[in-house]
Amino acid sequence: MSLPNHAPVPELYVSYDSAQKLKADAGNLPSWDLTQRQVCDLELLMNGGFHPLKGFLTEADYDGVVENMRLADGRLWPMPITLDVSEKFAEGVEPGQDIALRDAEGVILAILSVTDKWVPNKDREAEKVFGANDLAHPAVNYLHNTAGKVYLGGPITGIQQPVHYDFKMRRDTPNELRAFFRKVGWTRVVAFQTRNPLHRAHQELTFRAAREAQANLLIHPVVGMTKPGDIDHFTRVRCYEAVLHQYPASTTTMSLLNLAMRMAGPREAVWHGIIRKNHGCTHMIVGRDHAGPGKNSQGKDFYGPYDAQELFKQYADEIGIEMVDFKQMVYVQEKAQYFPVDEVPEGATVLDISGTELRRRLREGIEIPDWFSFPDVVQELRRTSPARAKQGFTVFFTGLSGSGKSTIANALMVKLMEMGGRPVTLLDGDVVRKHLSSELGFSKEHRDINIKRIGYVASEISKNGGIAICAPIAPYTATRRAVREMIEAFGAFIEVHVATPLEECEKRDRKGLYKLAREGKIKEFTGISDPYETPTNAELVVDTTNVDVDHCAHQVILKLEQMGLIRA
Repeated sequence: MSLPNHAPVPELYVSYDSAQKLKADAGNLPSWDLTQRQVCDLELLMNGGFHPLKGFLTEADYDGVVENMRLADGRLWPMPITLDVSEKFAEGVEPGQDIALRDAEGVILAILSVTDKWVPNKDREAEKVFGANDLAHPAVNYLHNTAGKVYLGGPITGIQQPVHYDFKMRRDTPNELRAFFRKVGWTRVVAFQTRNPLHRAHQELTFRAAREAQANLLIHPVVGMTKPGDIDHFTRVRCYEAVLHQYPASTTTMSLLNLAMRMAGPREAVWHGIIRKNHGCTHMIVGRDHAGPGKNSQGKDFYGPYDAQELFKQYADEIGIEMVDFKQMVYVQEKAQYFPVDEVPEGATVLDISGTELRRRLREGIEIPDWFSFPDVVQELRRTSPARAKQGFTVFFTGLSGSGKSTIANALMVKLMEMGGRPVTLLDGDVVRKHLSSELGFSKEHRDINIKRIGYVASEISKNGGIAICAPIAPYTATRRAVREMIEAFGAFIEVHVATPLEECEKRDRKGLYKLAREGKIKEFTGISDPYETPTNAELVVDTTNVDVDHCAHQVILKLEQMGLIRA
């Protein structure tokens, strides 16, 4: 008799012959180019990772999931899996139509038979799914500032899985993993979900979890989308492979999961449980603050440390997977070993290095002790996270027209070039408009596109070890945040708010733009007929009123020295 974790799960793919026919027919269908998140979602829909879903949620399913974590038919499902599209694309699509879903290169992956089209209440979705309508939460920020305004729902016909060129031997569909468990006779499998490199505490935690559950171990890291600012998955997978030999090969395997995380804490833990059940696991480790996004706008954690464990316990029977709960692991110096934080012997010396402290040590080239991590892991991390003084970075000036951004940026560029050591590129707003964005106007949409282009170029410069200096107006908080996230994936981002008051900027009005804006001849002019959203978390604030440009540029230099980006 087939064991539950050995029997195949339903997939949404059609046969090879049907797929070829659908590919040929798809040329006549409207096409939607999927975002990175949507490609991750589609892959897990098609391969059974999101079973029992048959496609993107209908409006009735979406409402049930948002309100009470249940599909319209009552089955448990905690996360909205929706196809968000632009208003413009949605205008040309009606229920009853088929649309072709393509990857970024235009390769067709699936057909969506549209049954529902609606404009969701995103404020409600944020409150119910993530616990707060707070833009400090990366998924709430994505919901409001990146995701399309209209949702499409309906069943999926899978044509082919997305192509992955990296770590192919480590990628398994749910049915491939189930077949492996069947072949080697694993009837109890505990999954370890991670989006961070494995250090010694994780190894001890996983050893204990497998022992407690009397199960084999599946290390199942997420390589789709994690939290902005996380270590890239290429580095993380190399770190996992560097320590895999520490585990007994006969009882442990590793497979990569192309999941787009939402960092939804308790709901995400339940979701991860369903996904691991579909991959053939019988147990799952749910740790402290599972899939937590960090601090909210008030500086408090979004979720309590054990909220995820509590919610998982509540639904464990329905998920069909057993939770192995673990407290934070800490190193006890006298015993020279790791203990769960609530089992530490009285009076013992506890050693621990937080994620923030680890990043600081990497940034400043400080030693990372052997008790904390494996030398091979530290070596991999140092390859992609060199000391700050060897990293690329971006200085991003923002402020009103006439505030002095470009003048300070030019002075800073000269000072950095005088120091030498790294190539310096100035991306001035006017120059970028001429060479990169000449076709754009000055509507909010076009200004956002222009800033994101600047951010993209700056991120490429930073990634390759150079210094980018940007000096656009960049009036909108959400766009500046998007640029910050783009750049911080590769290097440091220093936002400098040139806070020269509007009256002073108007007095200067070298180009006569304020005068034209006051007369109504220039529409949507920042500071006059369009808002400037003042930065609240800029690394530096300067005001050029009656202040020498050289002094302002020197303030930036001092900030860069303080951050360790340039040598004093």
